[in-house]
Amino acid sequence: MRAAWAAAIALFLFSTTSCGYHTAGHAVRLPQSVHTIAVPTFTNKTEAYRVEQILTASVVREFNTRTKFQIISDPNASPDAVLHGTVLQVLTAPLTYDSQTGRASSALVSVTAQVTLVDRNGKILYQDPSYVFRGEYQISRQVSAFFDQESPALDRLSGDFARTLVSNILEAY
Repeated sequence: MRAAWAAAIALFLFSTTSCGYHTAGHAVRLPQSVHTIAVPTFTNKTEAYRVEQILTASVVREFNTRTKFQIISDPNASPDAVLHGTVLQVLTAPLTYDSQTGRASSALVSVTAQVTLVDRNGKILYQDPSYVFRGEYQISRQVSAFFDQESPALDRLSGDFARTLVSNILEAY
């Protein structure tokens, strides 16, 4: 009987102790003093049409969806922090081809950006001078048409880009 009680207590203690790991999304990197973040339109140093506007809009939407921060576009409106972004490179490489037409049917897209989040005192809260996002996307036309402003693939790309960027800013990895 005594052994059964000892085993039950040991099992209870074992099941209630933690290993020190935590789930993602709980370790917020930003200081508690940050309530308002300005996200001005990213700068585009590529030839991809309007990619900076689409990526900026997706980052703003992701912040609004996932956080309680007030997101504004004007960095002169006294925000607690400003997120600056510059799209440095957009590369598209075909991965698979349609055997009937010979056209690409999926592509690997890589976006390289320079991203910095600075608080109102100039302290860098997050910085990645060469943030690289890669994603595989199905395409139905030529690879060059991928960045057409109406492209659903570009919408998916910008959403995926924003999700990973905002995660990197918010979570301590």
